[in-house]
Amino acid sequence: MTDATVSVAEPGQRLKLLAPAMLRELSVRSDLKGAARSLCHYGLVVLVGLLIWKVSSSHGVLWALPLMVVQGYFVAFLFMAVHETAHKTAFRSRGLNLAVGYLSAFIIGQPYEYYCLFHWDHHRYTQDPEKDPELIVGVKPKSDTQIALAYSGLLQVAGRLRLMLGHAITGKVTVPWIPENRRAIIVTEARVYAALYILLLTLSLWFSTALLLEVWIAPLIIGQFFLRPYLLAEHTGCERTRSAFQNTRTTYTLAIVRWMTWNMPYHVEHHAYPSIPFHALPKLNEIVDGEIVYRGRGYIRTTRETWAWFRRQQLKGDSRRVLQ
Repeated sequence: MTDATVSVAEPGQRLKLLAPAMLRELSVRSDLKGAARSLCHYGLVVLVGLLIWKVSSSHGVLWALPLMVVQGYFVAFLFMAVHETAHKTAFRSRGLNLAVGYLSAFIIGQPYEYYCLFHWDHHRYTQDPEKDPELIVGVKPKSDTQIALAYSGLLQVAGRLRLMLGHAITGKVTVPWIPENRRAIIVTEARVYAALYILLLTLSLWFSTALLLEVWIAPLIIGQFFLRPYLLAEHTGCERTRSAFQNTRTTYTLAIVRWMTWNMPYHVEHHAYPSIPFHALPKLNEIVDGEIVYRGRGYIRTTRETWAWFRRQQLKGDSRRVLQ
């Protein structure tokens, strides 16, 4: 992905462009930093998974529920590893990007090759209602109940799995963001994912174990209640322009949240310069902070603001910004 934003400035738009030397410096990728972040993230998933197994087997699954909530946060936010490796910026090595990307995508039920193409068009056409895939496939809430359901993330997960199974069963891919020459790959990927999921389900039934349900599937579903509000903060209520400084929001939050999300709360910075890896985004923020229009102040407050935006659109009968 290119730093396209620098070439699409609109009338009256203020941009503090990076000097070429600074852009090169910030764009340096690191296997070490990518490995450290990945290993720590997966280490937490494994550690909490072991604790869930221990508590559940010793005292019953109800006693493990608080741990499953924690695990849900860690597992759902493996989406950030998928996102960063889709840009091929998590690591310097392409092989490491693919390895971590494929594994993380399988865990969260998001076919990796499909997501890479989906996300590429999202960057090319951010906030364009006719071309941005996030707007095209999203649900349009028309009531408070539908808004609440959308913020749970359950509709999005169900839709994603339904699309994957459709590709696997029919062998057809019709969405416009998948080029004709990549559709066979998407079908093959969907079939491999489906086969592996069926295999894991069969093994769980064969051995009469709920281990994967307790340490993976249930936490993944719970985790959507954390992930979806976070994702909705990225663009909801922002402008319909080509400028990342106007169509995207940066949310200022706790360091631990930035760590778990691979610094993607600096989302304006990421959309403006997508070639810059996650570990350099804080420094980029120091440079372009004054140009940012939409600034979230923590995710609780920002979620209240995005929820209120949807309610206003509902009252207008015009949900212009649909959910991912």
